[in-house]
Amino acid sequence: MKISAIICAAGRGERAGFGKNKLLTPLNGAPALFYTLEAFDLAFIDEVIVTSSPSDLEEISALCAPFGYRVVLGGETRTLSVYNALKACTGDIVLIHDGARPYVTRQIIEGCIACVKDSGSGICAVPVTDTIAIADGGKICEVPDRTSLYSIQTPQGFLKATIEQAYELAVRDGKTYTDDSAVFRQYVGKPTLCTGSPDNKKLTYKSDFVQEYPAVNGGEGQAIGIGVDVHAFGGERNFVTLCGVKIENDRGLIAHSDGDVPVHAVMDALLSAAGLKDIGNYFPDTDPAYAGADSIVLLKRVVELIARKGLAPLSVSVTIRAEKPRIAPHICAMQRNLAEALNIQTTRVGVSAGTCEKLGFVGRGLGIEAAAVALLACKPAAKQ
Repeated sequence: MKISAIICAAGRGERAGFGKNKLLTPLNGAPALFYTLEAFDLAFIDEVIVTSSPSDLEEISALCAPFGYRVVLGGETRTLSVYNALKACTGDIVLIHDGARPYVTRQIIEGCIACVKDSGSGICAVPVTDTIAIADGGKICEVPDRTSLYSIQTPQGFLKATIEQAYELAVRDGKTYTDDSAVFRQYVGKPTLCTGSPDNKKLTYKSDFVQEYPAVNGGEGQAIGIGVDVHAFGGERNFVTLCGVKIENDRGLIAHSDGDVPVHAVMDALLSAAGLKDIGNYFPDTDPAYAGADSIVLLKRVVELIARKGLAPLSVSVTIRAEKPRIAPHICAMQRNLAEALNIQTTRVGVSAGTCEKLGFVGRGLGIEAAAVALLACKPAAKQ
C-alpha cells in the first residue's frame, strides 16, 4: 500500500512567543521543522506533503526542497489545512503529523502504519501518568480514573479514502478540530490507539526550545563506550560494504562476515558501554553461521543485547580512515542505515571519513580502519 504523510506546518505557534512561526525557530542549530522533515524519510514513506501559510511558503519550500517533499498552502484553521493536504495526497494510507513534534522516531511511524493496516486507523498515544481534574470556576468537580486516560500524539494514521470523506463532512458542516482522531470519531467511528512515546514531545512554549529533548543531564543515567575495527584489503569482491552501503572498489576486504568495518566498530562501542564482551564473543569468526553475515543485522542484535541490560543507544559517532574508495558521497546513506538499526534519529548519528595522508597501513592502501563512540541511555528501573 502506498503511504503518504502530511506534516502540518501552517500554524503561527503564538504561545511560543517568537513573533513568527515557531517551526522556523532554531532548535539545536537548525529550524525545528527540519528535524520533523528528516524523520519522514522517503526511504519508507512514499510521499510527504507539507502545509504552509502564504507568509512562510518561501522559507518552508526551501527547507523541503532537499527532501523532495511537496508544499501546499494551508487554510485559516488546522482543519482546512489538513483538508487541503488530503486533496494532494495519492497514498492508500495517510499519516498526519504535527510539524511541532520533531522527536518522532521511525519506530513510532512504522507502528502507526502497521496499526492502520490492521484496523483502519492508528492514533499514537501514551497513558496519562498525572492525576487529571475536571474543574469549573477554579474548583475541582471531578477526577476521572486515569487508567483509562491517554495523551494523544501524532502521527495519526488512516485509510486515505475514509479520512478524506470525514474531512469533507467536517468542512461541509463548518466545524473545526484540533485533532484528526476527533474528526474520525465524529464521522466514521472509534479510532484505534497505537504506541507513542513520552519523548515524542510537542514544542509549544519558548522553554521547549532552550533545552535539548530528550533531556541529556550531565552524564547521569548514561554510559559511554569506544570501539575500533580494521580489515585488510584482499577479498575477491569488487566492492566494500561500509555502514550497510556497497561501494565499488578494485578489491574487497578480508573478513568472515561482510567486513563492514565501521559497523563492527559501532557494535564494539555499544557492547563496551554496556559492560559486555566484544563482538568476537557473540559472533565468532570461527562460526559458519556468520560467514558473509550482514553486519547491519548483527548490529540490531547488539541493540537487543544491550536492551536486556536496560540500555538504549542515544547517539553514535564513527570515523572511517581509508585511502580508497571515496566515502564522502555515501555518508548520508550510512547515517540513515545506522540510525534505522539503532532506532534513533539521523541527527544523533555522526559519520566522518578521511585518509591517513599516506601514513601507516591505511595510508599505504592496505586496509580500512574505523573508530566509534557510543552514548547509551540508562533506564533507571532496569536491573543491571
